Amino acid sequence: MKDDSLLGFALLGLVHQQPMSGYDLRKIFASTAWGTFSDSPGAIYPALRRLETRGLARGTVVESSSLRRRRVFRITPKGLAAFKAWLMKPITQDDVIRRVYDLMVRCSFMDEVAGEERTAEFLGEFAGEMAAYIPSLQQYLESHASEMTLSSRLALECGIQEYESRLRWARRAIANYEPKRRKKE
Repeated sequence: MKDDSLLGFALLGLVHQQPMSGYDLRKIFASTAWGTFSDSPGAIYPALRRLETRGLARGTVVESSSLRRRRVFRITPKGLAAFKAWLMKPITQDDVIRRVYDLMVRCSFMDEVAGEERTAEFLGEFAGEMAAYIPSLQQYLESHASEMTLSSRLALECGIQEYESRLRWARRAIANYEPKRRKKE
């Protein structure tokens, strides 16, 4: 998908789960953990139009019991292929440093599109990149703590603790997939 947009991928994932109107999507963004995305019509409807223009989603007008007709969006085969390619991308250290939220959005759709085995691999990549990055942060803190202001040191410590927490989460998440993997063997 050109002009990769996290909002666009989130919309594709949601309409892959079930066909929805723009209004349905706005309600999800307004009332759930997806609230980090704007529920503004000025964000969602243009993004849906871009997806439709690119052939990644298709909107059809559906009659409803109310006076208004609804335009319901579904993911197209081309959209599913683009969405799956996005999900399957390997995780890089740059993703871990700059796009952790994007990775969590990818993770949230992984099972149903890529399967549980790929989700477990994804989590392993995530944990590996986290584990590789944390020591460099700790080393930076150790070597620069004496010249840092108290507030900057505390902010860096907070960041390190967040990464350590994400690593613990990833390891626990991987453990959730282990019993399922053993049953398949």
